[in-house]
Amino acid sequence: MILVTGGAGFIGANFVLDWLAQSDEPVLNLDKLTYAGNLENLASLEGDARHVFVQGDIGDAPLLERLLAQHQPRALINFAAESHVDRSIHGPEDFIQTNVVGTMRLLQSVRAYWQALTGAQRAEFRFLHVSTDEVYGSLSPTDPAFTENNKLEPNSPYSASKAASDHLVRAWLHTYGLPVLTTNCSNNYGPLHFPEKLIPLIIVNALAGKSLPVYGDGLQVRDWLYVKDHCSAIRRVLAAGRVGEIYNVGGWNEKPNIEIVKTICALLDELRPKGDGSSYQTQITYVQDRPGHDRRYAIDASKIERELGWKPAETFATGIRKTVQWYLDNQDWVTHVQSGAYRDWVQTNYAGR
Repeated sequence: MILVTGGAGFIGANFVLDWLAQSDEPVLNLDKLTYAGNLENLASLEGDARHVFVQGDIGDAPLLERLLAQHQPRALINFAAESHVDRSIHGPEDFIQTNVVGTMRLLQSVRAYWQALTGAQRAEFRFLHVSTDEVYGSLSPTDPAFTENNKLEPNSPYSASKAASDHLVRAWLHTYGLPVLTTNCSNNYGPLHFPEKLIPLIIVNALAGKSLPVYGDGLQVRDWLYVKDHCSAIRRVLAAGRVGEIYNVGGWNEKPNIEIVKTICALLDELRPKGDGSSYQTQITYVQDRPGHDRRYAIDASKIERELGWKPAETFATGIRKTVQWYLDNQDWVTHVQSGAYRDWVQTNYAGR
């Protein structure tokens, strides 16, 4: 069995679904079920004995101790995190509690479990920490892409909390010998993405006839990684990654935000044309930029390809088409996740911009 934390969120749920589509090895899934954790993401696994779900916090040491003792996982993949930059600007404390304190408590619980293992179980155990390219800071238009050797220069409360968690994972390796692996990924997109992030927000707002908010001049550049490619990379790192190593995972798809928005509009014009024949691009609205907005992220994913033979299967063109089609086909899911709390958040973040 493997233990997945944060397995009801966007990336975690995709990972659990993909894992059980390819393997009969059971998954113990621990998720706090905050606003972004959604059991509906895992509805297809209802009644599947290979999936054991527990609602709980990675900071709950007694719970972790019980789960580890009962289920004896051979590996842990840590997706659990607060992950939205804008939310971290409005309320940084939740990010410190989950991403820093929670990661430390998780590491402590897992260390105690691992130290009690013997023989092959101890030698084969892995703790895989899923992190972000945002810990590296911002790049100029001419800078080379981030490699694993870049120093950490986080610029938002979110990225600072993730950088802190990366440092903790490294420290538990060097101080205690815990066999850890770290992945730093670029911007993910795809099915089950909570509609506060750019791509799902634009799709959902477009279909609802609302404005499509673009921060600043829209020329902030990101590397985009289809979520199922990210999942395959994590499986590969878990299977063959060298203990203590960091692996950058990217899609080789650097694009400015405004191009992303216009691409989505063009796909919707094709797949769900408006009744009046106008383009969804008429809904684009430029809004005040967020504080400290990093200008460019770019991932050099050469190491994971060179050492582990992994590279993304999707281009941005294929991945974004699949993503837009998924949202068109799953309007009930969108309706269910758009709770009153979510609507309040959108109003808080975009009011006055």
